[in-house]
Amino acid sequence: MAQVGLDAIDPDTLVGSLGIGHQQMVEIARNLIGDCHVLILDEPTAMLTAREVEMLFEQITRLQARGVAIIYISHRLEELARVAQRIAVLRDGKLVCVEPMANYNSEQLVTLMVGRELGEHIDLGPRTIGGPALTVTGLTRSDKVRDVSFEVRAGEIYGISGLIGAGRTELLRLIFGADPADSGTVALGSPAKVVSIRSPVDAVGHGIALITEDRKGEGLLLTQSISANIALGNMPEISGGGVVNSRNETALAKRQIDAMRIRSSSPTQLVSELSGGNQQKVVIGRWLERDCAVMLFDEPTRGIDVGAKFDIYALLGELTRQGKALVVVSSDLRELMLICDRIGVLSAGRLIETFERDSWTQDELLAAAFAGYQKRDALLNEAAPRNTP
Repeated sequence: MAQVGLDAIDPDTLVGSLGIGHQQMVEIARNLIGDCHVLILDEPTAMLTAREVEMLFEQITRLQARGVAIIYISHRLEELARVAQRIAVLRDGKLVCVEPMANYNSEQLVTLMVGRELGEHIDLGPRTIGGPALTVTGLTRSDKVRDVSFEVRAGEIYGISGLIGAGRTELLRLIFGADPADSGTVALGSPAKVVSIRSPVDAVGHGIALITEDRKGEGLLLTQSISANIALGNMPEISGGGVVNSRNETALAKRQIDAMRIRSSSPTQLVSELSGGNQQKVVIGRWLERDCAVMLFDEPTRGIDVGAKFDIYALLGELTRQGKALVVVSSDLRELMLICDRIGVLSAGRLIETFERDSWTQDELLAAAFAGYQKRDALLNEAAPRNTP
């Protein structure tokens, strides 16, 4: 346990009481014990902190020195560059190449994975950007979200960037009514009409959807089928007299399986058996049946492979062509720069600036992400008592 940074945890502690990251490290520690000759690691760092990732890499180096053969499966290309000597690329179930890792950079690998080259932006196809569909004014909750105002137009993708803890997820939860706001308003349509959103039920009733960042904990029933998960939130359409019509439920699931290109054996397959990308498609497919005008995406491509990411990017483009207003939170700045029309940067709970496509630079976006913390620290320093001689 000490080798993977778990020396501070009592060995008698129930694994179920540990955080997800620590659970992952316990599983890794178990596989490090013994005299294995081949070790397969499938997305081992998906739930780990930066410190835990470094500890894992140290163990991988030790195992390599012992002659252990390691198969390291990951969509995080920067990790592959650190630990792999050779790389195999799969696309649509077929082996594209097996080459020395040193022969490729990240951009070249992505091209192999998706089958085409990438530019500075992804072409989302022809669309018309209309008037404001969502207007947020002065939204505030304690010190998490502070006086945030912005608008999103119909047919637009508005990205929200910022450091961890900047208030990105908290902002989406306020808009969706999952948490109560201390002050501020949410308005819909053009001209904007203020609506009362006290709960997610209110938000859905007003045509707002939230695709949560924690799909396994908040977005899915992992022990239920694809059909049952897509049916959630769509019960009036598939039931009557309080009884679910199984034929309607299956038809609804098949429609979204086809539309979302969900790879599954049947609508009755358990969601827990799907890949991360296909699980995310199930969550999104459920909301597509609601035909919401405003859709909030919180880390929509976290923990999924590159191919599934581009499927979701294509879906976002299709939604904008339907005139929907999309808000996308992502920790991947490159991703936001690829798909967004505008990017708002949160820092220490405040919206620092909104940048327009074709005029932003990565350096400007990063500088804005730190600006709120620098201002806050300066104010704290000014307010701190000073010792006088």
